[in-house]
Amino acid sequence: MSSTLSSSHNARPLDGILVVALEQAVAAPYCSSRLADAGARVIKIERPEGDFARGYDRAVHGESSYWVWINRGKESIALNLKQSEDLQLLQAMLTQADVFIQNLAPGATERMGIGSATLRERHPKLITCDISGYGDDGRFFGLKAYDLLVQAESGLVSISGAPGEWGRIGVSVCDITAGMNALIGIQQALMQRERTGKGSGVKVSLFGSAAELMSVPYLQTRYGGKAPERVGLKHPTIAPYGAFTCADGRDIVISIQNEREWTDFCHTVLQRPELLQDARCKGNAARVEHRAFVDGVVAEVFGSLGSGAVVDRLTEAQTAFGQVNSVYDLIQHSQLRTRRMTVQGREVEIPASPWGVEWDAERFAASPELDANGAALRAEFGARVTADAHSSTD
Repeated sequence: MSSTLSSSHNARPLDGILVVALEQAVAAPYCSSRLADAGARVIKIERPEGDFARGYDRAVHGESSYWVWINRGKESIALNLKQSEDLQLLQAMLTQADVFIQNLAPGATERMGIGSATLRERHPKLITCDISGYGDDGRFFGLKAYDLLVQAESGLVSISGAPGEWGRIGVSVCDITAGMNALIGIQQALMQRERTGKGSGVKVSLFGSAAELMSVPYLQTRYGGKAPERVGLKHPTIAPYGAFTCADGRDIVISIQNEREWTDFCHTVLQRPELLQDARCKGNAARVEHRAFVDGVVAEVFGSLGSGAVVDRLTEAQTAFGQVNSVYDLIQHSQLRTRRMTVQGREVEIPASPWGVEWDAERFAASPELDANGAALRAEFGARVTADAHSSTD
């Protein structure tokens, strides 16, 4: 087990850290893939049939897009943990691990004798991370918690989408957020271990992660007495703030955050300076109250101009805006940073990590085939199993 992080200028921050990940689906693999990006050695424990995320689709040269995205740079070994030999091999890995991540069904690791609390008693320097749906107690303990279910249970869908319809966030936001929170917790635990020499336990739930995202609507509802409404591509408490259609059919989202911006917008974009004297437009509260009138004026002007002309005016006025793009537009976007990686022997591009650091690699490592490292890992850690067996009989 590594006790110190590398101080080399050219080294990645987690070089020398061993992560054992008993993981599946999205949340835990997201977390461990980011640890791998930072230099950690990540051993992914898969069931004999493989992580079911391998079969979510076949979009990337026959591989699952989810699999390619969040399993890069890992080693894979397939273990049947109902067999004592494979369970002992996992336990041998854990004797050398710095971090153990798991997101199996609640109680599964405890039943196998590898619950996080038990492991930290055996290995005081070990950092454990348990990712669950609803936490480790309460009446929801044990329920299956897939992303959309948690979006619904947390109230997230109640403020997403257009009026009259529930709206699902189009990516696995609860899984991703839980994975991010697990990553933050593990990084803090590693720093804590540098100071104390002791590992600690990190617990993250999808529901808790979604609920934390809901903090502003929660506070508005609990203490303001009114829940946000579903308003589609508009802002519930700011006007004008939303999507407007140009003469060529392109939609552009604009945002007015203060009165200076509103003044410039009226003069340069709308070319309607008289609106500054209209009582319905004086201050954001008035504009929200008279949203139909304000949005109608903006829609009329935008609808008379092509998107290029609108963008020119918005740029001149320094009004914040964003064009409503498709995924195809994202692929061609001038600001998009990508990294190359190999999938089934062919080059693909994937969005780069959103942070820029000096240890950022020019390409991502490949995602492993099922049990690609099984033989090597059995040879590496099997000797430990044999040694432990001999010591127990001495």
